Amino acid sequence: MVDISSNMKEIEEAPGAGASGLNDRIAQRVRDLRAASGLSLDALATHCGVSRSMISLIERGESSPTAVVLEKLATGLGVSLASLFEAPAPAADPVSRLADQLQWRDPHSGYVRRNVSPGGFASPIQIVEVLFPPKARVAYETSAREPLIHQQVWVLDGVIELALGDESHRLETGDCLAMVLDRPMSYYNPSRKNTRYVVVIATMPSAPASWR
Repeated sequence: MVDISSNMKEIEEAPGAGASGLNDRIAQRVRDLRAASGLSLDALATHCGVSRSMISLIERGESSPTAVVLEKLATGLGVSLASLFEAPAPAADPVSRLADQLQWRDPHSGYVRRNVSPGGFASPIQIVEVLFPPKARVAYETSAREPLIHQQVWVLDGVIELALGDESHRLETGDCLAMVLDRPMSYYNPSRKNTRYVVVIATMPSAPASWR
């Protein structure tokens, strides 16, 4: 098994690495998704709760948005957060090599996420690995999307506390939590070391009420 935690540690120690390129990629994705949705800047701002000026800065690659802001944009555009990091590819490769997997650091909390799934490959499933710093907290004002987005969080090492609406869950190494992204949620690492976990995301047109 490849030790990817050491790679993430290197990224954590070099916060400026690749930031400009990632901002450009996010800018292109937001522009493309907004155009595909037929939304004006004002309409998207109203829909997602991010100011028009901030969206404009993001679309020009002149801002380093936080994970919370990107989650709001993803919700407004009806996609998953991971979708904002996807790169267009001339031909989809079903293999995603470790060296090619995109990594991004949240400028606010310092958490690092790696898009594991092959970019551009037609699949309803996305896999993301996250390295979450000690005592860090990220809160998302998530609301229902169409189509529904299902998510499972599997802790590989450490502990993470998740709040889903009025529900609270503490996950330790090996634990896995399934959810639908249709309500506010937050992540908190109460420990003194990094927590590493995998997020598996699936887009589905509908789901039984018992799954929510």
